[in-house]
Amino acid sequence: MARRFHIAIGLLLFSFWSTALPVPTAAQPPAPSHSLDEILNLALTRHPSVAGAEGLVDQSRGRRIEAGAYPNPTITGQSGGGIIRDPSTGTELNEYLFSLSQPLEWFGKRTARQRAAEAGLIGAAAGLEETRLNLTAEVKIAFYDLLLAQRATELAKQNLAIVQEVARMVKARVQSGEGAQFEFIKAEVELMKADQELTRAQNAIRVKRVRVDTLTAGALGPVFTIHGDFASFDEGARLEIGALTRTALDRHPTIRRLAKLVERAGFAVTKERQSRIPDVTVYGGVAREVGREAYIGGLSVPTPIWYQRQGEIAAALGAKRREEADLLRARYELVRAINEHFQDAKTAVELIELFEKGLLKQAQEALRIAQFSFRQGVSSLLEVLDAQRVYRQTQLEYALARFDLSAARAKLERAVGGPLEAGSTGE
Repeated sequence: MARRFHIAIGLLLFSFWSTALPVPTAAQPPAPSHSLDEILNLALTRHPSVAGAEGLVDQSRGRRIEAGAYPNPTITGQSGGGIIRDPSTGTELNEYLFSLSQPLEWFGKRTARQRAAEAGLIGAAAGLEETRLNLTAEVKIAFYDLLLAQRATELAKQNLAIVQEVARMVKARVQSGEGAQFEFIKAEVELMKADQELTRAQNAIRVKRVRVDTLTAGALGPVFTIHGDFASFDEGARLEIGALTRTALDRHPTIRRLAKLVERAGFAVTKERQSRIPDVTVYGGVAREVGREAYIGGLSVPTPIWYQRQGEIAAALGAKRREEADLLRARYELVRAINEHFQDAKTAVELIELFEKGLLKQAQEALRIAQFSFRQGVSSLLEVLDAQRVYRQTQLEYALARFDLSAARAKLERAVGGPLEAGSTGE
């Protein structure tokens, strides 16, 4: 009995010891890192808006085929037995009637419908290009926004490391009796604030990562990083706003799409006017009855006497005026957007130059001097924390200025209708 008890105790201890041991876990693979070009390719391939625009192109292509089709003929046939009753001769014969009718569409109406369908197809192709252009700009802005969040997180980590070092120095001074307890409390408060700022920066990365992943239709997954740099303007290539405006009004897919809609609406008006001329139906056939055989042919022409499509013509004219107004409004919106984003980019360039020419170095040098003086016991904790706060704020504002330039360039490319090309030196 005692032996069984000892065995049971031994098994229980072994079970506890085995469960208490740490279970080795497989090393987590590093999060995949993607560049801007990779994310753009995924977005342009997988985003549903592109698929919808491609479906509209296929739909317009089918309508063009429909517009070029000829009306189908109508074949009529009937048969049955027949007997002569008066006078009764006993004659009995199988009777039949076969006829063929072919509508002949008025060529003016047919031509207008075909041209309208062709304009619709070209407009749908421009709409696909417009969708890709808008999606490209949206992906770039989301990419740079996530890149800004990553830079802010890096700065928050650097700030936390510096504050931790200062807190250790303050703690050592307090323990040695060279510093006041109040400085240690203030250092701890700054340390807690720096840790909270890092947490907020990391949460911002998670939110902005979801936005980028959504633009690729979930192709990136929940955990990933990006690598790259913000966009910039070449120093020697200055863009002239007048040339950008002319380029946009000539090649922008939105303008081309709306122009084709106006053209299609014009052909729709022509079609309705040509539809006042009726279509002709030619028919012919053969008939055999008891005691009679006949070959028939004829022509059917509707006569538009009471109504001559006044309503359809008025509706088509109204649709054309609406499309013309949309085109004019789009031209004004493009001009406004180009001027706005051009000035935003210009302001961001000037601000970046201001940071790079002196502010960054000055803030870094002020922090270095404050830290050195604090180690030597010359400066106070407040001066070090102020210098650190100014340095971090300067770095953040510099990154924000670079983001503003990148976003303004992406929006300017969307307003112009494509990548920016270096022009003559202008504003």
